[in-house]
Amino acid sequence: MSARKIEIWHAAGLIDADTRAALLAYEEDHARPLALWAVFGIGALAIGLGLVSVVAANWEEVPGVVRLAIHLALLGATLGAIFLREDKLAAASPWALEAVCGIAAVLGLTFFGHLGQVYQTSSPLWKPLAAWLALFGPMLLLTGRSWLTALLVVGGAIYCVWEFNWAAELVRYRDDDAVRPDAWIAFVTAAPVLFAPFAAFIRARSTRPDFWRRIEQLALAYAVAGASFAAGLASVEAFQGEDTGPLSVVSLAVHAGMGVMAGAVVALVRPTISGRMAGAIMAGAGVTILLARSFSGVEVSAAILFMLLWLGIAGAALFAGWRGVFQLSVAAIAVRLIILSFELASDLLLSGFGLILAGLLILGIAWIAFRVSREFAPADSDDENAEGAS
Repeated sequence: MSARKIEIWHAAGLIDADTRAALLAYEEDHARPLALWAVFGIGALAIGLGLVSVVAANWEEVPGVVRLAIHLALLGATLGAIFLREDKLAAASPWALEAVCGIAAVLGLTFFGHLGQVYQTSSPLWKPLAAWLALFGPMLLLTGRSWLTALLVVGGAIYCVWEFNWAAELVRYRDDDAVRPDAWIAFVTAAPVLFAPFAAFIRARSTRPDFWRRIEQLALAYAVAGASFAAGLASVEAFQGEDTGPLSVVSLAVHAGMGVMAGAVVALVRPTISGRMAGAIMAGAGVTILLARSFSGVEVSAAILFMLLWLGIAGAALFAGWRGVFQLSVAAIAVRLIILSFELASDLLLSGFGLILAGLLILGIAWIAFRVSREFAPADSDDENAEGAS
């Protein structure tokens, strides 16, 4: 808050002289030298870029074993600092401890890549990612507070399982007899949704409920994204003739079962309005995945399935008081309506008149979506138990 703003409030009669003096004194005591911090930041960035440039220019001249030893020493020093100074770091600032743990995790992740570069290994990417998650994931979960750490853990897990999926498909392409069962591949691919019930259980028992809420949100977003993608694939007949692989009946059933089970557990362990609605959305996403194959090849039916999914999300958001989620749902339905209009009237787009109609339709749907989003969106709730867990 600037002194100029305080003076404007005082001149307008919004605050009295005593309040003005108290605000000015508080701001002076808590002033942050942003300009000085910016200078320090630029200097540190310049030094860091210089070091990177020096190392990069002489990278090939340094023996691989020496590079790995230096990298491992940095990782060991960071982990040692956490082990020996954890209490002091946490006392100084919990964010400082999280930052040091994040640096250690990134050093560990890059160490696997560095190791592969030096020894020219050909191991599938999911294997070092899985090893990294097993070694550093617990540390990040025990110290994390921010969106960045939550995204690093859940995002890393999602990337790992899809790398496993793609590696399995590559093996299937080369040798059908060597591939793992579809049910196992689907289980691994759907596994990140299990972060939701785990986070929902820990959330009420942790001193960092916001962090676990973020973990739950990311897992639920993964489930909804998968269901939306499945409904989108249904409109292009992607499921036709797929008796094996990620789009087979077995794979879809496993994905659906995982989603329904995870949603039921979330609603059970967090029996608030927010928890029940989050569980319902996750279960609905699982059912959508299962139904996608039945709607495959019929554009209107596939679009209706997609819009029913997001209509359910909008209803849950309205009931739980999640304003942002409600507005996102309205936008998703509006975009799907526009895409459906193009699918049904693709021939009209080849003429000028058709383009005019398409433009008017887009404007009309956008205006209706804006009005609905503005008029019916719920007010954000301040109640912790009613916070969005989407």
